[in-house]
Parts: sequence; C-alpha cells; structure tokens
Amino acid sequence: MPSAEFDALIDSFRALQSSGERSVDDARAGWESLAARFPPADDLTFTPAVADGIPVEWVEAPGADPQRVVIYLHGGGYVMGSVPSYRALAGRISRAAAARVLLVDYRLAPEHRFPAAVDDAVIACRWLARREGGLARVVIGGDSAGGGLSLATMLALREAGHALPAAAVCISPSTDLAKTGESIRARAHLDPLVSVPSTFAHARRYLGDDGDPTHPLASPLYASLQGFPPLLVMVGTHEILHDDSTRLAEKAKAAGVDVTLEIAQDMVHIWPFFAAILPEGQQAIERIGEFVRAHA
Repeated sequence: MPSAEFDALIDSFRALQSSGERSVDDARAGWESLAARFPPADDLTFTPAVADGIPVEWVEAPGADPQRVVIYLHGGGYVMGSVPSYRALAGRISRAAAARVLLVDYRLAPEHRFPAAVDDAVIACRWLARREGGLARVVIGGDSAGGGLSLATMLALREAGHALPAAAVCISPSTDLAKTGESIRARAHLDPLVSVPSTFAHARRYLGDDGDPTHPLASPLYASLQGFPPLLVMVGTHEILHDDSTRLAEKAKAAGVDVTLEIAQDMVHIWPFFAAILPEGQQAIERIGEFVRAHA
C-alpha cells in the first residue's frame, strides 16, 4: 500500500496542477526541489566523465558487475531533469541489476530543440560501445521522455548501421508527441503528475512551433520497430500517457519484438522514481533489475 508520505506528495502534485501551466524555469526548479527529497544512498559511487563532449556520470552500487551497464536517459519532457536529480533512481537500479549505470546529461529544450537530445544520446552510446567493446552487455533505459528517447536512440543507431543494446527498459515512456492516445483525455482526472496542458507544452518546447510531432525520432510510436532487442515497458493505470505504452507494445509485438508490457494498477507516472516512499516503486525497480540481469 502507498505510504502516507506518498499520499501527501500526490496531494501536492494535484495542487500544482490546479495552478496552471508553469514556466520552464519554475518547472525545472520544482523538479530539482522534488528530487532533493529523495537523496541517493550513502554507499553509491559517482564518477563524472565526458562522452565525446557529452557530460555523463557513472553511478555504481557495491557489488555491481563491471561488465554489465545500464545507460540511463532521464525524464522531464525533454525540458527538465538532470544527472543530480536522477542519482538516487540510478543507484537503486544499479543495486537491483548489479550493473553500473551511466547517466547522460543530454541537452534540454527549449534552448536545444529536437533532435539535440537524440544526437547526444547516440554520441554517448557510440562512446560507450567503444569503451566497452560493444553493447552486448548494455541495456538502455529511461523514464517518460527518457523512455521515448531510449527508443529513438536505438532507431538512430539502427539506421546508421550500428549494433543495438542488448535490451531496453521504458518506464512510463512518452512515445507519441502528437498526443493522439485516448488516455490523454480519458485518464486526465487520474494523473496527478502530468496535466494535459503541461504535456502539450513540453512537446511544443521540444519540437518548436513548426516541428513534426510524428517524426519517428521524436515519437517512436510512428517508427518501424523491426530488429529491436527485447523491451520491458512499464506503465501505471493512472497515467495520461498510458496509451503511449500500450500502443507501443502492440506495435513492437506486431514487428516480432520480444516485448513485456507490465501495467501497474493504480500507479502514477514514473512511480519507480518514488521508491523511497512507495513500496510498489521499489518492487518495479526489482523487476527492472531482473530484466537487466536476464539480458546483459
């Protein structure tokens, strides 16, 4: 059962939603303030690096297999999120998966619009492939925008003739910036984290006023998924982006991809991020760990 602390957090999210669309600066500051409430564990190791010009950071829990890597792309609608705000989640994934986690500090919109995030993630993957001798023991993953970006990164790698990671983990992924899923409206009253105005605003900030929301590298739902590695797609029932996951899974299965769709009853957007106060969040992280260990 969700803790009283988590219930109070959800109430605060709903209050923020009622205040209307926030500026980019306010959204970023709000996210960093929220993340600061969930500090990383004391036994984690953080090692900054530069991947061919892209800032990255290694996050490692004790006992991590040095040969197993998760390259993680944070969420935030392509507008907010950071390496510091995702250290705690990365540490939990490192511990559950017995893997080193590489957080990528990709460029954010609106200062850097599409396809800047994709370009940076691809550069980081290529750097990692050279460093690790390939991607055979690398799983790519991310939440929300980072989940969509993980898929877009594999698309770009595939189109360039590069080998793909061994598998991918998509937590509440944003796969359709055109926002055509029925859940955008039908589940708006259930979602305390992502409002209809905010999800449209972030897409506009990323794409620009004249951007194509159905471009496959922006919205992987519109891409061919042939040749993709195994996917773990996780989504909660209380998400306006619910259909971004279910439709992606359907398309992946039709393309012959080994895809596991896990729908968490009553869970909210990116619920594993709140594992410190949400038992279901930690359970999801343990599931991610099992998946990573099985494929890398």
